[in-house]
Amino acid sequence: MTAIPTGQRPRERLLELGAESLADAELLAVLLGTGARGASALALAHALLAEYGGPSGLARALPEELARRPGVGPVKAARVAAAFGLGRRLGGPPRGVVVTSTADVAEVVRPWLLDARRERVVLVVCDAGLRVRRAFVLTEGASDECLLPVRDVLTAVLLHDGTSFAVAHNHPSGGVRPSTADERVTAALLDGAQAVGLELLAHLVVAGSRWRACEPRGP
Repeated sequence: MTAIPTGQRPRERLLELGAESLADAELLAVLLGTGARGASALALAHALLAEYGGPSGLARALPEELARRPGVGPVKAARVAAAFGLGRRLGGPPRGVVVTSTADVAEVVRPWLLDARRERVVLVVCDAGLRVRRAFVLTEGASDECLLPVRDVLTAVLLHDGTSFAVAHNHPSGGVRPSTADERVTAALLDGAQAVGLELLAHLVVAGSRWRACEPRGP
């Protein structure tokens, strides 16, 4: 393996020129830190980006999937997953965005659910003026199942000083039709919110760029 001259190494280039000056593979190489046997970190980065079809594809990779890749392992996989996770949070709505419709909720949760391969529950906490205080992933499950814990939702809303909230979860299978369980959870959220003086704004089912509001159903 030919060593990369110090001045051309991604880490040194980042420190000297800034992240904006580096190519995708160079940024990924900085995250990886080291390469695989017989290959530099930059070569491994190029290989990963080619395998997953670029940064957007790599962002959808599951950590355990990356960890099994030769030259990556659990530590590097965790670094990559953490970096993309931070990126998704930065892509979320700034505090103060006003939620006045289900379409607004769908736009707020979009960064977390658009390409998710596992079911995720995103919680949007708002104040009395329907301004977003926080939005974040509350739970994440398997590729076809994710628990939406009503008690945890309400606790999180109160913890972040919210007075109203919305929840959304994705269907990785691609369908936006709410299940009977989804409708029952909506009913439980409504009842629980009313009991503690909160307002449920919406419960959405999301699949890619499509979404549907989930109506409540009794037991």
